[in-house]
Amino acid sequence: MGQNNGDLWVLPMVDGAQPRPYLETPFVESYPRISPDGKWLAYSSNESGRHEVYVQSFPEPGRKVQISNVGGGQPIWRNDGTELFYLEGGRRLMAVPIDMGGIPEPGLRKLLFETPIIGGGSSRYHYDVSANGEQFIAIVPVEDAATTPVQVVLDWMSDDKS
Repeated sequence: MGQNNGDLWVLPMVDGAQPRPYLETPFVESYPRISPDGKWLAYSSNESGRHEVYVQSFPEPGRKVQISNVGGGQPIWRNDGTELFYLEGGRRLMAVPIDMGGIPEPGLRKLLFETPIIGGGSSRYHYDVSANGEQFIAIVPVEDAATTPVQVVLDWMSDDKS
């Protein structure tokens, strides 16, 4: 799954396969993530006038469900597909339970925490979620890089325990 000029493309991982468009629209689609069962794609699109998170059938587009409603991006599935995480307003990490029985049905959105995540306009994810959805890692700014101490450990692989 990749992006090309704001559209989403698919490259099947079989010999001789060629890339093909998944979504070609006049809007910007970004941050595609295939669900753990491989049947749905979470992504962000600005089709409503601002970026929102959507889930759509995969590998062919079809039934689409809007997940966020006040802006959203960078969706990431929990490893069992029962929850979707995304950034709202670039800094609010949200969680939405997803009922995957047939068509994904989003539950009530819940703010997990405010983040100091950086990097708004790039196409890279700026956070990730553990498989069980209980731990998060993020790229955040250092308060004052000039005064932050750096510790260098030499010979850390030696057997010397002194």
